[in-house]
Amino acid sequence: MTNDDTPDNSHRRPDGVDDATVEALGKLSEALETVEHARGQLYAFHRLTGAADLALGEAVDLLRAAGHDEIASELNEELVGRNVIKGRWTFQIVEDYDDGYYSAFRQAEASARALLADGRRHLFEAEMKEDRRTHGRRGHEARPSGT
Repeated sequence: MTNDDTPDNSHRRPDGVDDATVEALGKLSEALETVEHARGQLYAFHRLTGAADLALGEAVDLLRAAGHDEIASELNEELVGRNVIKGRWTFQIVEDYDDGYYSAFRQAEASARALLADGRRHLFEAEMKEDRRTHGRRGHEARPSGT
């Protein structure tokens, strides 16, 4: 087995780290990945809501140009630039999420890894890769060559 056919040191469990700890850190990593996905969905919500507000503004302009001033004015006053939840636009929701829950979750996950596994990431997945890949076969390398 060549050196390139083994995981790099950052993906090998440190001495003394047991299976249960690797499994627990793997589950914590999975939870963080779910939070990352939720954050992406929140940013998608932010972008889609902003795009809807801009399209609504265009619709108001088109309605006004078509001679429908009353409907255009009602839509403009009621919906254009409206808060999506009490007192907040989506950028404020994103900022609160990022600065609160998301930041705390990332910090807690990193702290657990630092305390239990010398800060190493994805040990569970790295060991799963070692178990599942075909050693020595092209396309199944442990890591890029030369690393």
